[in-house]
This record gives sequence, structure tokens and C-alpha cells, in this order.
Amino acid sequence: MARKLKTFQTSLGFFDLAIAAPSMKAALEAWGANSNLFHQGAAKESDDPEVIAAAMKKPGVVLRRPVGSDESFSEQAELPSDLGGDRRSTKAARKSKSAMKPSSRPVDKAAERKAALAYEREERRRESERAREEAARQKERERRQQAVDKAQAALDKAEQEHAKRAAAIQAEVEALAKRSQTEEARWDKERERLEAALRRARS
Repeated sequence: MARKLKTFQTSLGFFDLAIAAPSMKAALEAWGANSNLFHQGAAKESDDPEVIAAAMKKPGVVLRRPVGSDESFSEQAELPSDLGGDRRSTKAARKSKSAMKPSSRPVDKAAERKAALAYEREERRRESERAREEAARQKERERRQQAVDKAQAALDKAEQEHAKRAAAIQAEVEALAKRSQTEEARWDKERERLEAALRRARS
């Protein structure tokens, strides 16, 4: 069964944000908030009929308007035109305007159900988009890992080849050393024999 939606508002950066969502948690996730703005008093459930109507038309979609303005909420909003002006007077005017509006609205069950279903569709679309992004990230991680594995395999192979060649050279060095020792021993005997013959010839 589709969950009943509520309209929540906050201000982040240069924009007022609004969203129709089933819970404060869902609103915070959609806004990308890292802390609980509701506990901090920076977000609230809206009772403004115009804001509620705009949010219910696009459930689950974050709507924006320039901060401190009375413009209608929309998916795309221009930056505030008067960033240096007196925001207090604008906010006060907006509060007084909101105070004049009736805080309650007639309950339209069919519209609420329609909005809740639309929210669930938007939520599924977001989930699908997140899944696609995660799949793309996973593919990129696998591609990088394959490149790392290939480079590591090449390094391992080169190290093995180097070790093999170094062992062959070492074996040659040891064989030459052995040949050298054998030659030294042969020469010592040959020299002694020849020196003895020379001494006999002189005597």
C-alpha cells in the first residue's frame, strides 16, 4: 500500500527546498543532508497550501526557489536576485502572507493516493539510477583491478626471468671459480716439477 505523503521544507545555500515524501528521513535523504535538519530546527513540515500543491504534483522530486522569496517552487530555480538585501523583511512578509492563508486544506483522498504512487515511482527511478551508477562504479573498479592484475603478473614474470638469469650467471661464476682453482692446483704441481728439474740441471 502506498504511504501517505507529507510536504517538508528547508533552506540550503541559496535555495529554499521542498519535497513531498512519506517521512522526515526520506526528505533528508532526498535533500542529501548529512545531519537531522528537523532536530536542528532548520527544516519543518509545511502547512502552506501552495507549497503542498507544488510538491504533491511532483512527489519525491526536490523542488527549489530562491531563498527568502515567494516564488513558486520548481525543479529548476534561478539564484536569488537580491543576495545583499534585507532578508528579514522578505521573510516577515512571507510569514504574514502565510499566516493569512488557511492552515488546513480539504483532504482529497484520490489526489493523495495519486501523489503517493507518483512518489513511489520517483523513488524506484532514483533507486534504478543509483543501481546504474553503482554498476558503473563496480565496472570501473573491476577494470582497474584487471589492469593492476595484468601489471602485477608482468612484474612477477619479469622477476622470475631475472632470478633465472641471475642463477645461471651465478652457476657460471661458480664453475669458473672451480676451473680457476683446478688450474692453480695443476700449475703449482707443474711449477714444482719444473723448478726441481732446473735445480738438478744447475747442480
